[in-house]
Amino acid sequence: MTKAVKILTDSSIQLTPEEIEKYKIEIVPLSIEIEGKTYVDGVDITRAELINKLHAKKFPKTSQPALGKFVEAYDRLGADGSEVLAIVLSDVLSGTFETAQTAAKMTTTKVTVINSKSTDRGLAFQVIAAAQDLEAGKTIPEIQQHCREIFKRTRVNVLIDTLDYLVKGGRVSRFAGAVTKLINLKVIVELREESLDVVVKGRSRKTFIKFCEKLAAYHKEKNPIQELALSHADAAQEFLERIKNILLPADGVQVDCLEKLTSPIIMTHTGLYAVGIITLSEKTEPAEI
Repeated sequence: MTKAVKILTDSSIQLTPEEIEKYKIEIVPLSIEIEGKTYVDGVDITRAELINKLHAKKFPKTSQPALGKFVEAYDRLGADGSEVLAIVLSDVLSGTFETAQTAAKMTTTKVTVINSKSTDRGLAFQVIAAAQDLEAGKTIPEIQQHCREIFKRTRVNVLIDTLDYLVKGGRVSRFAGAVTKLINLKVIVELREESLDVVVKGRSRKTFIKFCEKLAAYHKEKNPIQELALSHADAAQEFLERIKNILLPADGVQVDCLEKLTSPIIMTHTGLYAVGIITLSEKTEPAEI
């Protein structure tokens, strides 16, 4: 008899409550630190509560993923003899993948860890596919290959409205932050396999709209979108609607679009008003559009 396999991921993921219940996804909460106090995502801070702290000019920092939380989850899930398939956020953004691997060596449960090379809804695309693959009777190696293929069809861009949080987090220098603040620089970053790169810079939000128009034209002409997510940090509804109107097909083709606040982990990187545009396309995404 084949052993059952249970799926585990981390709280940077963007899933609906219905999806979590349907696919029985175990989520290990990650942590952030604000003014010396550690908050556990979804346990003692919600996404909406972090938004309030950001508005109050309280700058969060990422906290080292808790090794013990992964070990405990592996032990609990494997207590009945099940295996665990852990699919976690990109090592470009966090040490979670390394922590998940280390924890796998400290449990008697058989654990396979996949570095999704993604996060948020991009991570969810892989987790949901893995759950469906397990239901279809596919093996772990087949699922690993499928996750890799989904990664290649996923694009994660983030429209960053202010560089204050990147400065506070030490990801850009304070001098650069001060200069860019003076010229009101807006940036768009892209999460790639081995890096988080600035792909567009501009001096107003028109930069964001022009990028969305370029992205929409590419998808319309060459590589249709199958799923779209707009994960944001309290972006204005009007702005989100404008992005959706640009990106969603106008020819009657139905495309699922999930629009929700992103996780505290991602907000810590992006700051207020950021919008993540995450697409799953029919074909492999090119490095450049």
